[in-house]
Amino acid sequence: MQRVARAFWLRSPGHGEVREVALPDPAAGEVLVRTLFSGVSRGTETLVFRGGVPESQYGVMRAPFQEGDFPGPVKYGYLNVGLVEEGPRELVGRTVFSLYPHQTRFVVPASAVTPVPDSVPASRAVLAGTVETAVNAVWDAAPMLGDRIAVVGAGMVGASVAAVLAQFPAVRVQLVDANPARADIARALGVEFALPGEAAGDCDLVVHASATEEGLARSLELLAPEGTVLELSWYGDRRISLPLGEAFHSRRLVVRSSQVGTVSPARGSRRTFADRLVLALDLLADPAFDALITAECAFDELPDVLPSLASGDLPGLCLRVRYDR
Repeated sequence: MQRVARAFWLRSPGHGEVREVALPDPAAGEVLVRTLFSGVSRGTETLVFRGGVPESQYGVMRAPFQEGDFPGPVKYGYLNVGLVEEGPRELVGRTVFSLYPHQTRFVVPASAVTPVPDSVPASRAVLAGTVETAVNAVWDAAPMLGDRIAVVGAGMVGASVAAVLAQFPAVRVQLVDANPARADIARALGVEFALPGEAAGDCDLVVHASATEEGLARSLELLAPEGTVLELSWYGDRRISLPLGEAFHSRRLVVRSSQVGTVSPARGSRRTFADRLVLALDLLADPAFDALITAECAFDELPDVLPSLASGDLPGLCLRVRYDR
């Protein structure tokens, strides 16, 4: 008798549903995982939910275990923590992280799962993919001792970057966001907070993660001469104006991109994707990261909750999805 699982699918932009899917028996070298928690990244996943992926980026934006195609129907997601029920003996019974969409059970190659350290609760490990993005960004940014740094945009990615940077010695890290409620998140992460108009300038480095034109412009304004803006925002199908007049050239400012799809060239010859993910999971032993999980729902509630998240009616950062047996 064929086993089945249940998965969340985006039927069409703005409309999700839970479907039954066939579950194959694991072959040699594969694992059967029962999902404990998954996470919804407010930025990328809500953009996908709205149908905002430009056609030119359909291939680039594919998640590792995505089924279907943009704009839909598509099964999309990449923050999954589960328990291995079948597979190689050394993995059975282990809690693992994988880049799998929202689904109750699934079968993947054993190489696609990473054991979660005992020091990291499964409920927090859903942040591993986002913290991995932050690790890659910090490798790209290459901050130096004593740097003055601003992170503009206190969403999941921006807050994760601030949390990682806060562990560097003798740096000044300020988390900048237009929402004053994000001050509580900054406080939990151990960094300063400022509204955009009150942010400290003369920065050696600004990491921009607000995904807004205003945030990018403000990031350039906060730089010291010859400073760098590291751009983490992904704008989907929106066109963004960049103020390259005024003092941009005379102050010799730099705008650089960072993207988690490749290991930073600063570490690419010495670190693999697997190394980067293991490092992200190790960092999640710090309970300060719990501040990034601001809402939770049951798996069956996803079709009703995601529209509220995409519209902004449900505020916050990471939505954690809880699975029952």
